[in-house]
Amino acid sequence: MQFTFPEGFLWGTASSAHQIEGNTHNDWTEWEQSHAEQFSNEARTKKPLHSSPLWMSIQQEASLPSNYISGNNSDHYHRFKEDFALARSLGHNTLRFSIEWSRIEPKEGAFDEKEIDHYREVIQELKSQNLEPFLTLWHWTLPLWLKEQGGIYSPNFKSYFIRYAETLAHAYGNEVTFWITMNEPDIFSFMSFLIGVWPPEKKGVFYYLRALHILINTHKATYTAIKKILPHAQIGLAKNNTYFEAYQNTLINRVLKRMADWWVNYYFLNRIRGYQDFIGLNYYFHNRIDYGFYKNENKHVSDMGLWEHVWELYPEGLYYALKELAPYRLPIYITEHGLADREDTSRAWYITESLKSVARALQEGVDVRGYLHWSLLDNFEWNKGFWPRFGLVEVDYQTKTRTIRKSALVFKEVCITNKIEL
Repeated sequence: MQFTFPEGFLWGTASSAHQIEGNTHNDWTEWEQSHAEQFSNEARTKKPLHSSPLWMSIQQEASLPSNYISGNNSDHYHRFKEDFALARSLGHNTLRFSIEWSRIEPKEGAFDEKEIDHYREVIQELKSQNLEPFLTLWHWTLPLWLKEQGGIYSPNFKSYFIRYAETLAHAYGNEVTFWITMNEPDIFSFMSFLIGVWPPEKKGVFYYLRALHILINTHKATYTAIKKILPHAQIGLAKNNTYFEAYQNTLINRVLKRMADWWVNYYFLNRIRGYQDFIGLNYYFHNRIDYGFYKNENKHVSDMGLWEHVWELYPEGLYYALKELAPYRLPIYITEHGLADREDTSRAWYITESLKSVARALQEGVDVRGYLHWSLLDNFEWNKGFWPRFGLVEVDYQTKTRTIRKSALVFKEVCITNKIEL
């Protein structure tokens, strides 16, 4: 049986500036320099990683301090035209990118017109390649001047963020329809302020809750500010949702699922009701609850799953994640979904099976309007560095050569035909 996706369905990929542009200078680049040795030591001693056959192919890379320093990266900043042409050759009609705040406003209140022009050229190139731009304002990195004022804890953070957003809305308003204020503010808050393994390495429930509510209020205020400038703009955020499965439907498992859903999946979205025109869903995680969390079978795991047990490949979970967002009665764009798969052995299967889940949700009336795979290119994966390979296109970081992976051609067929075999 063949399923046809709705007319005008958006197909493409997602990315972030710090992870592919190269030569950024922000709070993360300084943090990388001070933590590279620590991360390389952890890679050499992390037993779950060593127990995998993959370890033999990545051990040299993962054990080098340079793996954890973003440096010149994929050099997308200078090669974006080449990369967009690749995306178009693969049948894509949209691309999500982020703007690097530290480039736009390198000093407090001083906006760099050359960088504003650079991203204008990026947007114009996307449109010339018939790729619908999805512009992300903030994908976790902060200018150094803002870091020195306390980062998101700065008493002026919200007003700074609004000023930054308004500057870009005025600059690109006629050329961008889709605006994403923030990428995964819940994940950022959790990693940076609850478990404290990302900058600024705060650790505690109070820090976490405070960060979460700062970002909730900032999103709402930014939504209002952009709407005043661009009334017809479509504004949302990219929200990471997990499919919590109440295994065997027992009472205790249902109660645990309800609690987890309320906090992890719905709390942020509920607090910003009325301040989003669409929901951007980032789906990576399935969490089976069986009188406790993380009782997954882990029949399939990505390369990241060897490092952290939560990276199971569970494509049917995307169906449930979409169904659980349907009550919000908003258009849904899958703004990230992908896997680290260095050898490209699981990516085609995972994309295909996941798109069957999208088709199933559409058949049941869920308003899904696009699928953006993470990612077009191999990218710098934050505190894991370069060894995880998420790209439909492989990048040789020494020569910057791009090579299309076979899985990208499987995805291309779906993008071009707008159909999938169920």
